[in-house]
Amino acid sequence: MIKYIKYSLFPFLLLLLIYLSAIGGASLNYFITIFSLFVIVGDLLLSDDITIYQNANRKILNFILFSHLPLLFLYFLCTIYMLGNSNPVYFESILNKLFNLDISLNRQNTSSIHFIGYFITAGLFFAGAGINIGHELTHRKNDKISMFFGNWLLAFSWDCAFALEHVQGHHKNVCTSSDPATSKRGENIYKFLFLATIKEQIDAWRIERTYLKRNKIPLLSAKNRMIRGYIRSAVITVISFYIGGLTGMIAYLIIAISSKFVLEAINYIEHHGLVRVPGTKVRPEHSWNSNAMISGVLLFNLTRHSAHHEKANLEFWQLPIYKNAPMLPAGYLSMIYLALLLPIVYHWVMSKHLLNWDKKYATPDERELASKQNKSSGIFKLVQQV
Repeated sequence: MIKYIKYSLFPFLLLLLIYLSAIGGASLNYFITIFSLFVIVGDLLLSDDITIYQNANRKILNFILFSHLPLLFLYFLCTIYMLGNSNPVYFESILNKLFNLDISLNRQNTSSIHFIGYFITAGLFFAGAGINIGHELTHRKNDKISMFFGNWLLAFSWDCAFALEHVQGHHKNVCTSSDPATSKRGENIYKFLFLATIKEQIDAWRIERTYLKRNKIPLLSAKNRMIRGYIRSAVITVISFYIGGLTGMIAYLIIAISSKFVLEAINYIEHHGLVRVPGTKVRPEHSWNSNAMISGVLLFNLTRHSAHHEKANLEFWQLPIYKNAPMLPAGYLSMIYLALLLPIVYHWVMSKHLLNWDKKYATPDERELASKQNKSSGIFKLVQQV
């Protein structure tokens, strides 16, 4: 029973966010502050989560995953309404009855300073509930129901490319120079966010074009998965216009982009500075891991990243722990905040771990690649080792 309760934490948080969004005011400013402290401090103080649930009830856990789509949709509607300037009477009436409040009045009492909480929280939770759950589900390529829910969850971030490039590109090319989702030593994180997003779109189109050509299907076809993905996102964008007007639609697009950047920030830390010779086997040593409790639960064991790459066919609750795999010095959210807010400190902290990786995990050929990255990294600790 515990496993079902702990993996229900994210849906519970979405329910709370739906209500807080409708209340308006400073509620989300308080929420994102308390939530961040809860995750960071919880990861530090709680013992590591090393549980594996081989005999879990798949239907219950899948229901938890699938529940993210309707909950994210309702959270999206409330957020865009509050950030927008439209007055959809029917929608307002539904929300007023649902929450027993005057949501129109609450929007009037929500000032620009309060929007900071709305944007930051939505960017983080669109990534967590949308892209991360979509990532889990779109790995199940032969499960039509999972693919349906997964692709629609990705659509909130205009990230249909992820379902193709991540599964068929990143997992094949990880830690090589051809992988847009692997950050190099000393690489500027903000530059990485933009370049990775663009390159992943290009790679996804290349993958889809090859697939269509092999199956003799025209590029401009209803069977083109990229086009279908863009249509899903366009539908959500039109809904945002109806709910929030032009202002609401612009707010939604900003949130969609920021949630994609949150995902890329996760990519940035997951394989940062790790190298692999193209054509060689992907090993557990090619991912940074964390067994921190709160991050693992909220990200549905994405933090067991070595296992995810080695056994991508396993579902999140079945992923094993690799005790000897490379470990991050802190939980995922802590490392993301550090990389985004204090990149110099992040590189200083990680340089020690990268040098340890070179000595403990790298093959001779990988040490040569790592040495080249060290030389060009601009990080003093790394450069002096060359």
